[in-house]
Amino acid sequence: MRDAIALDTTVGVLVEQVTTVLTKAGIAEAGVEARDIVAVAAEQGRFWPRLHTHEFLDASVVTRAREAASRRATGMPFAYAVGRAAFRHLTLRVDERVLIPRQETEVLIDLVLSHRPEPGGVVADVGTGSGAIALALAVEGKFDRVIATDVDAGAISVARANAAALTPGPRPQAPGPRIEFRLGNLLAPLAGERLDVLVSNPPYIAFHEAAELPALVRDWEPSHALFSGGNGLDASRQIIHGASALLSSGGLLALEVDSRRAIDVTELVASNGAFTNVQLYQDLMGRDRFVLAIRA
Repeated sequence: MRDAIALDTTVGVLVEQVTTVLTKAGIAEAGVEARDIVAVAAEQGRFWPRLHTHEFLDASVVTRAREAASRRATGMPFAYAVGRAAFRHLTLRVDERVLIPRQETEVLIDLVLSHRPEPGGVVADVGTGSGAIALALAVEGKFDRVIATDVDAGAISVARANAAALTPGPRPQAPGPRIEFRLGNLLAPLAGERLDVLVSNPPYIAFHEAAELPALVRDWEPSHALFSGGNGLDASRQIIHGASALLSSGGLLALEVDSRRAIDVTELVASNGAFTNVQLYQDLMGRDRFVLAIRA
């Protein structure tokens, strides 16, 4: 049943109201963000508000937009404020229990798919967060099974919800293979598995670097998904050390890394002795960002 119409609120009026809230909060480009908030609240494309200025809105849309604007006005990152983030062809639900998916991580999906074009096999995403990597591989890849792990139960809940929300569309979003969600630290939930791909975007920021992060990241995103000991290398080191026992011969290890430590991680993989064809790839900005290797 259609919600009640907010007869005094058109798209244009709502955009103006949200713009006012954001402007008072000191949000840069308040008008642009206001249109984006209204578009998300209406479940439309980002240019829809420009084309439907005089259209009256359902009351539920008005409420969602105003609530999102209030959250954004507190300084909350946009994705958390609207509860949505785009990742490749997916629209994911996100909140403060998970990292906001980054565009550069989309390149990691391309790298994995280009290295594993043949159908079948098992892929594990370690530290899945919102499920972005696992779900993208499930939708776009041809794997038999996808396993997603995380140390945080809240993150697993978000990822499960995102998997359940996938629906068919012009670009099919319904995952073909079975997706399993497992709670536990790093590789612990994968004991006894034999994998063809192990992919991870682990925490890789050193604790002493917290002050260097933008406030939108440092003050809002979950610290367990950002920071790692050992000068930011502990999580990557543990994954590299344990991956050799999990990956089949010829299996792919694919890691996202901090560009400042990309050489360090590359050397950790190369010195492990269990991997060959160790390669370092760049992100969209030309920064060293991904380390891939084959299980010897």
